[in-house]
Amino acid sequence: MRNQTVLISGASIAGPALAYWLDHYGFRVTVVERAPELRRGGQAVDFTGATHHEVLRRMGILEQVYAHRTGTTDIEFVDDDNRRLALMSGDFTGGDVEILRGDLARIMYEKTGGDCEYRFGDTITALTEDADGVLVEFEHAAPRRFDLVFGADGIHSRTRRLAFGPEREFVRHLGHYYCVAGASPWLDRPEGEPQRVLAQSYNAPGRAAISGGPKAQQTYIFAAPELDYDRDDLDAQRRIVARTFAGMGGPVPGMLAELDGFDDFYLDSIAKVRRMGSYTRGRIALVGDAGYGNTLGGFGTGLAIVGAYILAGELAVAGGEYTTAFARYDEIMLGYTKLADSSNAGRFFAPKTALGIRFRNWFLGSKGMDLMVRMAAKSKNIELVDYPALALK
Repeated sequence: MRNQTVLISGASIAGPALAYWLDHYGFRVTVVERAPELRRGGQAVDFTGATHHEVLRRMGILEQVYAHRTGTTDIEFVDDDNRRLALMSGDFTGGDVEILRGDLARIMYEKTGGDCEYRFGDTITALTEDADGVLVEFEHAAPRRFDLVFGADGIHSRTRRLAFGPEREFVRHLGHYYCVAGASPWLDRPEGEPQRVLAQSYNAPGRAAISGGPKAQQTYIFAAPELDYDRDDLDAQRRIVARTFAGMGGPVPGMLAELDGFDDFYLDSIAKVRRMGSYTRGRIALVGDAGYGNTLGGFGTGLAIVGAYILAGELAVAGGEYTTAFARYDEIMLGYTKLADSSNAGRFFAPKTALGIRFRNWFLGSKGMDLMVRMAAKSKNIELVDYPALALK
């Protein structure tokens, strides 16, 4: 096997999934993660369809995912007087099976931590490629050489920025921001059968405030041009949310009163990675949101695990010859990732006009919504390559 030493940047979903498969095929894997430890809880993520289930089964974690599944959260859209205007089924937002991101990351870490090297609390600062490999510099650790480097570090990927170019060339703001505050309602869920709960969403033009799930205790989505703010200054970000949603009725004043008390808080743009002609460059490749992210689009986690499976499998079949493997990975994933192109959660949850809100509410109860659900589920399936046993270590 050629090019055996590999570095993966990112230990959320795509990174540990890729680590599993690369280790499975005999590569020597190091994972670097900026966070000091695995994150507990986090937003809920979901899987839908035969392809996602088959990859989880081949990883040997399908039963664990179902054992740690959340319940189902329906979203009720209400007016100022708490009267229902529309209902969105949690069967749509939660897919076939939904699990907290932290639970999924822990399951995959436990599958790989004994064989792969994990370095928490560090990050890549420079990549220098030559004919023999890639010299990687870190914020804290000493520089090291690797044969291959993989960016699995999210839509704001540092690996992509270092290897491909500035973020502005690859990530497009979709006109909205979102904020999740408070640990997921499912973090300390009771034992037993998954429950079905009801969250409430209140709209004003260009703004949506959701209380009670499904991703966190509070979710805010609002229309805005690109904002200039410090991503590390959470107090300033809380002020942005409070200012944006001030004056709204319904449950919103009570929600805002609780906002400062939540330790779990995250604000980011709803954005997507522009269609890339290739997810690879030299000895470096992108997987998951770093290459094909679309915030809140409902496709990210599934794309991440499928992409990891294909990338590692093609490398194994090619005996580590990365130019051949990367070309095949690009060919397969550039077609599969088209399914995420048209999704825009901001426009759906927070229409910019009163007419748009009324149309969205009508659409939720129409046959068109049923058709969209069926088409979305069907689009997530792909015929998986059954990488031969001879590729195994």
